[in-house]
Amino acid sequence: MSAEATNPATPGPVVPTVARRKARPRIDLRRLGLAALLGNAARGRLPDAIGHVAEAHRAHYPDADLEPLRRAYVLAESSHRGQMRKSGEPYITHPLAVTLILAELGAETTTLTASLLHDTVEDTEVTLDQVGEEFGAEVRYLVDGVTKLEKVDYGAAAEPETFRKMLVATGSDVRVMSIKLADRLHNMRTLGVMRREKQERIAKVTRDVLIPLAERLGVQALKTELEDLVFAILHPEEYEHTRELIAANAARAEDPLADIADEVRGVLREADIPAEVLIRPRHFVSVHRVSRKRGELRGCDFGRLLVLVNEDADCYAVLGELHTCLTPVVSEFKDFIAVPKFNLYQSLHTAVARADGQVAEVLIRTHQMHKVAEAGVVALGNPYAQAAEAPAADTADDAADGERADPTRPGWLSRLLDWQKAAPDTDTFWSTLREDLAQDREITVFRPDGGTLGLPEGATCVDAAYAQYGEDAHACIGARVNGRLATLSTVLRDGDTVQLLMGQDPASEPSREWLEHAHTPAARIAIQRWIATHPATAAEEPPVPVPSRPAPEPQAPAPRTASAVVADRPDATVRLAGCCTPVPPDEVTGFAVRGGVVTVHRVECAAVAHMKGTGRPEMAVSWGDSAGCRVTLVAESFGRPHLLADLTEAMAQEGAEIVSATVEPPSQQRVRHTYTVELPDAAHLPDLMRAMRNVPGVYDVGRAQHQ
Repeated sequence: MSAEATNPATPGPVVPTVARRKARPRIDLRRLGLAALLGNAARGRLPDAIGHVAEAHRAHYPDADLEPLRRAYVLAESSHRGQMRKSGEPYITHPLAVTLILAELGAETTTLTASLLHDTVEDTEVTLDQVGEEFGAEVRYLVDGVTKLEKVDYGAAAEPETFRKMLVATGSDVRVMSIKLADRLHNMRTLGVMRREKQERIAKVTRDVLIPLAERLGVQALKTELEDLVFAILHPEEYEHTRELIAANAARAEDPLADIADEVRGVLREADIPAEVLIRPRHFVSVHRVSRKRGELRGCDFGRLLVLVNEDADCYAVLGELHTCLTPVVSEFKDFIAVPKFNLYQSLHTAVARADGQVAEVLIRTHQMHKVAEAGVVALGNPYAQAAEAPAADTADDAADGERADPTRPGWLSRLLDWQKAAPDTDTFWSTLREDLAQDREITVFRPDGGTLGLPEGATCVDAAYAQYGEDAHACIGARVNGRLATLSTVLRDGDTVQLLMGQDPASEPSREWLEHAHTPAARIAIQRWIATHPATAAEEPPVPVPSRPAPEPQAPAPRTASAVVADRPDATVRLAGCCTPVPPDEVTGFAVRGGVVTVHRVECAAVAHMKGTGRPEMAVSWGDSAGCRVTLVAESFGRPHLLADLTEAMAQEGAEIVSATVEPPSQQRVRHTYTVELPDAAHLPDLMRAMRNVPGVYDVGRAQHQ
């Protein structure tokens, strides 16, 4: 699909099709033009104008009842009669084109009926009650939802409330947004008749909100064409350059991608795996992105191979054969079948290399996965129908026992609806919506119980906590990532296992600093709401604690009274020196300082030699019966990921309670960590230091010697 065949804003020759490629392109939503929509061939009881809609619909639903479509077209055509589009075409061509787009994608009859009528209530004398009486409550609801979206102003001042309404309508029935996206696609195709300023304004809203929504609903066929149309309007020079690159590649005599496709077909034929191997050309924006990433493009960069099989197990069989018989690029492998994307997408991704260095990306999926990959929620038919009413091809995926099957819950849309209700004001809603839509991809992390959490790329443990527990996450005190202790600010990666450590105090409070590490709307809004209702407490709260500890003490604690040390001077106040933090059974000595306080130092402390040199008298001190101690340790290590988590976990396993911790910036790949810890028994200190030294990357652990 290209952006220029029907878009007057982007003149230029259409990129030629390469006849030698036997390709099954992505769903071509522009295949049928005005002549097809308004053809004059008789088709029985159906008006000839919707014959092609019926044909596309029957390809997905062979037994569909076409009578509602006939009646909907008759009502829409009579209602819009005399109205013209700005392009000069009869207005009825617009709802027909929108309906044809949805029919090609596999929308069910109710959606197509509502699509034909989607502008009647707004632009004609037809009322919602009439629609309901004639076509039923479900069609009435869909038409009402689309009408409400059409009525809102797309100006900058109205955008927040506009898209809040869009989300509410979409959350109630995803088919409303499906119709809206198809409506926007057809309007974008014919945008060239409008002023340049209006083209750019509509294109920017499409880019910022509607394209991300199409991505999240999994409707890739709509999303990719919308991307190309926006690209042509907002970046005409780069679009033209990309068009020339595609045309030049199509004119080449050799086609390395076709050669690799033939080789893959041979490999699968010998392995007796039934499969279709197709060449899938990249759309304009995809080619542009690849060219910016790789520089000069080679033949294999203009498309990907698509392998379609019948069963899930066949996908992995194909993968095994390709990795055995060809040269795999292992770093390119991704399994979206075992862990589907948040937008229902399932596929295996890999890449194979030729001897000349050209690399071909390969997508492996079943025919049903391909249908969903192209059309997303549209391919599911009526997602709210009971299993008995669903099409035969899809019943295996529906809920059992007649339960209402909703593909958007749990998932991105469900979370979005939850936080839009919790947003304290429209501005907060709008800013968080834009941030969320700006996320290019989503990751999946696993809970210890085997459940999963879908989070945007860049999410932290803070985000995971609020995704799993909602506002109860205020009580989160730490996390384990892949079994290791980690700070709540730790950025999660796709496939990580996250165990959230929750405090027992029901009055636990979130930290204001968590906002710096919260990337999801749910986390940010929950924290902001709590801060707004607890302003005094939030302003006075201490720093963020070390993982799994409820509250820290200051970083450099003042010397404390040493009840475990006995001095010869009666009634003297004894304190352990902060410079060397002596603990039993260290050999110690004492010195009297101001106020009658006796400070206790290790005998090898540098301060001892200094005070002796100034003539200050020593005082005999000895250890008492108390076994607990506080000590400051310094660890020297090489820099590596997760080192801090590994160290703190090793210390916790030895019973050490971390009072404070500092990590200096790396210097020449070396990192210095300083920890002040409480030990229940000083005799455990050697074991603690040994455990810290055993952490990979740590090459020395010693007692602090402050000057």
